[in-house]
Amino acid sequence: KHVIEKSHLNRMKNGAILANSGHFNHEIDLDGLNDLSSSKETVLANVEKYYLKDGRHLVLLAEGRLVNLAQPTGQGHPIEIMDGSFGIQALCVEYLAKNGEKMEPDIYDVPNDIDNGVAKIALESQGIILDELSDEQNQYRKNWKEGT
Repeated sequence: KHVIEKSHLNRMKNGAILANSGHFNHEIDLDGLNDLSSSKETVLANVEKYYLKDGRHLVLLAEGRLVNLAQPTGQGHPIEIMDGSFGIQALCVEYLAKNGEKMEPDIYDVPNDIDNGVAKIALESQGIILDELSDEQNQYRKNWKEGT
């Protein structure tokens, strides 16, 4: 909450643009912005210019809400991103169901086989096939003497 506080707003350059890609509309201290302002003007849909009492102005996008989700201009995440996210989440739940009892409470990275597997499926769905390195290419990659 209030990642950008009133004290930060006080120090921003004239014309600074404020956009939130974090969490709800609590990241930018909107009450503080209103306190510092003498007036505000809607410039475009989801674009407001705040005229500060000291003569500067700041531009706020999407009323301080998540800028990529704000209507009418925000479109959210593309379906390709959502497909990958949901695929990884589903496979991680399966992984936890199978392995969770053996795992210590901690924060874990997504296992590479899940991450790479979802990426491979996504590429293949678009007709993109990754080739495998030949034995000769693998040898070359591991040998620092050749090619130097």
